[in-house]
Amino acid sequence: MDRTMPRDYYEVLGVPRNASKDDIRDAFRRLARQYHPDMNNAPDAEERFKEINEAYTVLSDADKRAAYDRFGHAGVSGMPGGGFSGFGTTGFPGFDEIFEEFFGGFGGARRRRRGPVQGRDLRYDLTIDFEQAVFGAEVDIEVPRREKCDACGGSGAAPGTTARRCPDCNGTGQVRQMRQTFLGSMVNIADCPRCRGTGEVVDTPCNTCEGQGIVRKTRRLTVSIPPGVDEGTQIRLGGEGEPSPNKGPNGDLYVVLHITPHEFFKRRDNNIILEVSVNVAQATLGDMISVPTVDGDVEVQVPAGTQSGKIIRLRGKGVPRLRRDGTTSGRGDQLLIITVEIPTRLTNEQRQLFEELGRTLGSEVIPQKSGRGFLDRVADFLSGS
Repeated sequence: MDRTMPRDYYEVLGVPRNASKDDIRDAFRRLARQYHPDMNNAPDAEERFKEINEAYTVLSDADKRAAYDRFGHAGVSGMPGGGFSGFGTTGFPGFDEIFEEFFGGFGGARRRRRGPVQGRDLRYDLTIDFEQAVFGAEVDIEVPRREKCDACGGSGAAPGTTARRCPDCNGTGQVRQMRQTFLGSMVNIADCPRCRGTGEVVDTPCNTCEGQGIVRKTRRLTVSIPPGVDEGTQIRLGGEGEPSPNKGPNGDLYVVLHITPHEFFKRRDNNIILEVSVNVAQATLGDMISVPTVDGDVEVQVPAGTQSGKIIRLRGKGVPRLRRDGTTSGRGDQLLIITVEIPTRLTNEQRQLFEELGRTLGSEVIPQKSGRGFLDRVADFLSGS
């Protein structure tokens, strides 16, 4: 259905422009029952129901109807509840409540029993250091959670006794309430308040858990952290969440990783970035220097004539590439960003040597392009590699 050109609201409800409020309500009631998606399987039923709901929202409100009669759709497009708003439209008191009742069915509602549901998932925030994120680790954690009571096996009944079928819901875990609305007889299905949806009641509660079937404990677990994890990585431990309220499976535990920043290393994707300083002589003449990596110190050749900002790549000295299945595929690189350090204090001998060097180099000033941060230079380096 084309929503770019909304139909006339009176035409949607099939009423004349001078229809009374009762006529509009009766038309809506009839059409809502006819086109509600829970009652009508036609492909366009949902869209028709939204259109009917939209029309009724405007025409049942005196102010909105007056604005619509004078200016058409433009007159209500900016008003609360005006224009298309779909299910649960605001502006019609009580409609949200009635809409929820729709799904209980008209007249004789569908009888259904709630099946076992999974227990609540838990989250644990774990902080690890930079090297643990690179190489992986086994970390022990303590997680407070609710667990089934050992004394009663989670039934809530005292040892030697058993729970019995709830007489209020006959063991279904749900009760039905019939209500009369202007849309007709409605049946609302809800969890049984006596057994809380379990279908069973306990006459003699367990002393350990006070009939809840659940006790609070602290569980010690070992988390296997794969190599190459990054900030915010989630590790799922299946079944380590809280127990189900009605004999379903346990929830899961999600361990969310946070990584402590390293004193020297920075990370960009699977590459490790390290800034190292060399003196003017090393940069000018070249030198073999020792630099740290996550695997230990390595010897690196600084070429003669090195400028500040030069990047040297150490292949395979970065972070393992972590696949979705938890395995790794090779490693990134370590990128050395060279900074030429200018001395701020000189001995008399050093000053004389620099003065002699300066006379040979001249004093011409050469304008340079505006500088960029070292991470920008890294990005340029990687994109061109």
